Amino acid sequence: MRNRSATDTIKGYFYQFDYSIAEILNLSKDSDEIVVEGIEDIDINSSTYETAIQCKYYAKTEYNHSVISKPIRLMLDHFKSVKNGTVSQIKYKLYGHYKSGQSKLSLPISVKFLKENLLTYTSSKVKHEHHTKLRLSDTDLQEFIDLLTIDINAKEYQLQLTDIISSLSTTFSCDTFDAEYYFYNNALNEIRKIAIEDNISQRTISKKAFLDKINNKSVLFNKWFSELKGLQNYHKELKEQHFRTLNKSPFERFFIIELPIKHNLSEIKELVQIISKRYSNLSKREPKTFCPYICFPNIKDSDLILLKDELFKEEFNFNDGKPYAGSKFHTKAIKIEASFNNQVKIKIIKDITEFNELLPEISKTKQVFHFYFTNPFISISDSGIKNVNIQISDLNHIKEII
Repeated sequence: MRNRSATDTIKGYFYQFDYSIAEILNLSKDSDEIVVEGIEDIDINSSTYETAIQCKYYAKTEYNHSVISKPIRLMLDHFKSVKNGTVSQIKYKLYGHYKSGQSKLSLPISVKFLKENLLTYTSSKVKHEHHTKLRLSDTDLQEFIDLLTIDINAKEYQLQLTDIISSLSTTFSCDTFDAEYYFYNNALNEIRKIAIEDNISQRTISKKAFLDKINNKSVLFNKWFSELKGLQNYHKELKEQHFRTLNKSPFERFFIIELPIKHNLSEIKELVQIISKRYSNLSKREPKTFCPYICFPNIKDSDLILLKDELFKEEFNFNDGKPYAGSKFHTKAIKIEASFNNQVKIKIIKDITEFNELLPEISKTKQVFHFYFTNPFISISDSGIKNVNIQISDLNHIKEII
């Protein structure tokens, strides 16, 4: 069972990242920008205004004025710092979701309410008046209020996510699965990368640049995302989408699998046997027999030889495109059809060079399934080839997905 407190913490991070994604998608112009972790959690720079947004998710917390008082004071600090400077005036927004208690806050707030409930506080039994410390008059505070938006009725986590998926589906003209597992996962990954950059210019991105970066159909494994959904459910949905009925059609299927730095021969051999069993049909009654291709692009030559030796000893027939001792790779040899008579259960490709040489020579329907840990080994530009890239964190995940 997943740790609920850890999941709640993850959800809090996700909520802020999701809100950043939602704000980018809602920008009216492609040239409009957001800054992640700028003045506040999210800053919006459009052609007409600049807004600094503090975003909070307290799904299990009742709203009280004290919960928003510190963020408001920090916003007031910034207001003070730019008030008499050369920086144009900035709008401020506090956006938060709370379990209950929203009725305690009446909007719009007054200067009196601001001073008494949000700017006055006690620390170490000492009373502090933040507005006095900043030497701001009531006129100044009213100016700040006019620039401030408080929304404590922010969308619940799942509702916000559903709206984002819907927006991505519309933007990229795709179904819900593609919107979530490709484009949302890409968007989440991009926001997280931006958020940890040191230079504010690198934490700034326009709507157009963001959409360009996430516009690639690659299923990305994300530790937080899988934790939130549940790894079992994550794998189940991938299997349902891409691997449910594969063995019913005599397609030419390629499994490109990156191996982890630490691996053993037995788990590689088991993976070969599982893929062969699930995606081969050598029945005498089958008019079109077939078996899959498999490639471990980063396997050592010595380990590949050991793998072939093990398969040979177990009378597990394979074709590696090398018809005689000392032969180089021949596409003609590996293309020989697997059949009931030859009982070739798997076709082994040594590396990406052999894969690239073979792929264009096959005229049948082709499907490529690429499992990798950090960066993909292949790039397929032919839109006629089904190409599924799945990032994993453990080799055993492949068995659950396929």
